[in-house]
Amino acid sequence: MSRIKVAAAGALAGWAIMRLLSGPRRYEFNGKTVLVTGGSRGLGLVLAKQLAAEGARVAICGRDAEALERARSTLEAIGGEVFALPVDVADRNAVDTLVRQLAARFGPVDVLVNNAGVIEVGPAETMTLADYQEAMAVNFWGVVHPTLAVLPAMRERRQGRIVNIISIGGRLGVPHLVPYSASKFAALGFSQGLRAEERRRGVIVTSVVPGLMRTGSPRNATFRGRHRAEYAWFSIADSLPGLTIGAEEAARRILEGVRRGDAEVRFPLVTRLAVIAAAVAPNVTASVLELTGRLLPEAPADLRGRQPGRESQSAASPSWLTRLGDDAARRYNQIAPSEGASA
Repeated sequence: MSRIKVAAAGALAGWAIMRLLSGPRRYEFNGKTVLVTGGSRGLGLVLAKQLAAEGARVAICGRDAEALERARSTLEAIGGEVFALPVDVADRNAVDTLVRQLAARFGPVDVLVNNAGVIEVGPAETMTLADYQEAMAVNFWGVVHPTLAVLPAMRERRQGRIVNIISIGGRLGVPHLVPYSASKFAALGFSQGLRAEERRRGVIVTSVVPGLMRTGSPRNATFRGRHRAEYAWFSIADSLPGLTIGAEEAARRILEGVRRGDAEVRFPLVTRLAVIAAAVAPNVTASVLELTGRLLPEAPADLRGRQPGRESQSAASPSWLTRLGDDAARRYNQIAPSEGASA
């Protein structure tokens, strides 16, 4: 009987500790000021729409002024209270200006969603120093700059949420995505360390580690080497059911994780399994990644050339294999309306 009491007491103590560490159970977005970087298209736009639908005052930024204007119109059409400003998150001064203007318009930022990112696809030998610098400028410093801009006010109010959209590429060094993975590893380290330090001040940081999402992003990625072949495998993989998850579902899972105050949100199932495999069987995982790299297009003799996805299409893509991704590109503002007929 005493053993049962000890076990029960231990379970109760464990539950109490977990409750203490978990903090507030739910977080509501209604009436909150939310800044979504890279909010003009793709996942960022979907997150902005869902946040606006929940009553948040939403600010979005992006480098493409035309895409940003289309996104602003979309959000206002569903009744959203929107602030949109063309900003390059790699530019700290521009980010600081955005946060000041947003505070004057809607008040201080309650929730920051660091979603802006760039992707460079191709063999490592085709990548230049500039590719690594761009990846770090946007995928790492583009997380740090907005975070440092909003943190002082969050600390002063002793409340705030910061959401960093990382990637499975921040957990695994993915072949043909080396600059991207390197920058995402850096962003994940920043995100995890910040959570550990800021939670006691009431600021909760959530790292999001998604796998492939059907957002239509390949058209705006950058391709090196045999760019048409690289675009084909990347866009097909980005469209396959089972391997990918829809943008709407991805956004719902992210926001639910933020409401709970999760340390990390991972999806879909294949991503969760990959992270576990990398932890328990790193050598096997490395061998699988090496085999994957051997199956991808080899670098051409002429290593020069850097093409956007929209200029790298071929008979293989777009095709019936990329239908879901092509539909997502039209739905989530990845292409201008004038391009829609040929997409």
